Amino acid sequence: MELILITILFLGLIVLGVPIAFSIGVASLAGIASISGVPNTMIPMKMFYGLNSYVLLAVPLFVLTANIMNQGNISRKLIDFSVALAGRKPGGLGHANVIVSMLFAGVSGSSTADTAGVGKILIPNMIEKGYSREMSVGVTAASSTIGSIIPPSITMVIYGGLTNTSVGSLFIGGIVPGLLIGFGMMAVVSYYAKRDNLPVMERVSRAEFIALLKDSIPAMITPLIIIGGIVFGVFTPTEAAAFSAIYAYLISAFYYKTISYKDLPQIFVETLKLSCLSLFALAAASALGEFLGYFQINAMVAEFFNGLGSSKFLFLFIIVLFFLFIGTFMDAIPAMVLFVPVIYPVALSLGVDPIQLGIIIIVTLSIGLVTPPYGLCLLISSVIGDLSLDKSFKAVIPYISVIGLVLLAVMFVPAILLVA
Repeated sequence: MELILITILFLGLIVLGVPIAFSIGVASLAGIASISGVPNTMIPMKMFYGLNSYVLLAVPLFVLTANIMNQGNISRKLIDFSVALAGRKPGGLGHANVIVSMLFAGVSGSSTADTAGVGKILIPNMIEKGYSREMSVGVTAASSTIGSIIPPSITMVIYGGLTNTSVGSLFIGGIVPGLLIGFGMMAVVSYYAKRDNLPVMERVSRAEFIALLKDSIPAMITPLIIIGGIVFGVFTPTEAAAFSAIYAYLISAFYYKTISYKDLPQIFVETLKLSCLSLFALAAASALGEFLGYFQINAMVAEFFNGLGSSKFLFLFIIVLFFLFIGTFMDAIPAMVLFVPVIYPVALSLGVDPIQLGIIIIVTLSIGLVTPPYGLCLLISSVIGDLSLDKSFKAVIPYISVIGLVLLAVMFVPAILLVA
């Protein structure tokens, strides 16, 4: 009975518009308080334990990297290069939008940072050049989801911390799916370019292209340094996040000369705001997970899947549907903290590779970034493009289908993960 009441309370708070982190916290407090013999001090203890992880220190550091990149206008450098690279193709700005999202993903590890940094530049530019608002908003929002798939990825760090899975292996596993999604979205842009006769940008000169390439190289080599350093044992994922933040500041301050030490206080404040929201949700979810543990939810889930048989693919299909639903109203981090510890033991018992499971969950939850009512990338893009939410969602549906196809490939051809 307690479990039903707490579930109703949790859903009621979400419907009332209470932020998800606080909804989880209130549900945790009420749930543990309803269990006799369990002191309320269990809640702060579990919240602290949920954050007491060296791996999770990478989260605010990657957020810091993204904020430095945006403040230092590095996204502008990547956009200029991407436009020069793809602008001469029909629908060139759409292609450039996807390319810069793939490049920015390898630098910041944050989809929402990608949407804000790229969208505020490219969406108005695309509309000015004759692209429809639907096209401009749709491709920007959808391509931003690549930020959580191409390494480095904050959600991969969270999954690795929850399951003790190698974050370096997760980073490697996300490379091919992320690239496939990017190329698939570019194919969608090509279709629209032919159908709607989208404009072609003026070809840049060879000298100008080389200059833009040189200007972008310091930013573009960041993911190579991070992933290479992790794979070859030079540093841990957390150390890699710290290095990326320092590197982002150094190239912004001394190479591009777009920020100074006077900008750091504002950058730190913005980083704290974003990081505290995500990490508080993670801490609250850890406390709620303790409450669910008293009702042996793990055993109930295992019993449910055992009743369906031992089909690994049926399990993965159900997991995809479940996280598609959860992603519509919950951020990826609290969703993983709440449910990954429950399904992970079942997945192992069915022979599912931890890397494959992690990539499937992360890719599925990335779709939630562009599905209402919670989809942050969709909301940010629609505001920038001054387009209603329903029209914005219709515009991203073709790109969501691309993500779905890649998701099926990960399910049935795990070899593309390079590590599974």
